[in-house]
Amino acid sequence: MTDSEFVESVRKANNTALSRLGSSKSLYADTMGEMDVEEVLRAAATAEHHAAETYETWAETTTDDDVADAFAETADEEREHYNTVVGELDAHDPGEVPAIQSYLRGLDDDIERLGGFVGRTLAAEKSKEQMTGFFVGKADPQTASLFRGMGDDLDAQLERAISLLEAHCGDDEDCWDRAEEAASGAIQTAYEEYTKRLESMGVNPKPVC
Repeated sequence: MTDSEFVESVRKANNTALSRLGSSKSLYADTMGEMDVEEVLRAAATAEHHAAETYETWAETTTDDDVADAFAETADEEREHYNTVVGELDAHDPGEVPAIQSYLRGLDDDIERLGGFVGRTLAAEKSKEQMTGFFVGKADPQTASLFRGMGDDLDAQLERAISLLEAHCGDDEDCWDRAEEAASGAIQTAYEEYTKRLESMGVNPKPVC
C-alpha cells in the first residue's frame, strides 16, 4: 500500500464521520452549545493541551528513535498551538480528556499509534477548518489566520506519520491493516463523542449542514 492509498482508504472508510465532524455542528458540540468566541477558544485550547500530552507520553515510551523524534516534534507543535490559543484567553483550565485522546492513550505499540496519529490528524483538520471559518465569520482575520496556520502544521504531521508507516510496514498488508484500524478507531471515537454531545442537547447529529 502507498501513502496516498492509505490516507484515501482511511478517508473513504470514515467518510460520514469526517463529513459530520467537518459540519457547522462540530463547534456547537465542542462548546456544548455555547458558540461564543471565548468558548470556542477554550475548546480549541483543551484539544491542543491533551493532544500535546498524548504525544509527549508516546515519545517517552517508544523504543524507536525515529518514532520518538516524530512524536516529540508533534508534541512541541501541539504545545505551541496550545500556548498560542491560551494567549487569546485570560485563563484556561484544560478540563477533562477528550474521548479521542483517551482512545489514543490506550494504543500501546508504534504501528497502532502511528495509525491513530493519522486518524487524529484527519479529524483535527476538520476541526481547524471549522474554527478558521468561525473567526472569518466573526470578522477576525488575525485569529482565523492562527487556526489556518495550525491546519498547515497538520499537513506536516500527516506526512510525518505516513513516512514512518511506510518505513515500518513496507509491503506488509497486515501492518497497514492494523494502522488503518487504529486510524478509524480514532475518528469513530471522535464522532461518537460528537454524536453524544449533540443528542444530549436535543440536536439531531445526522444531517450535515
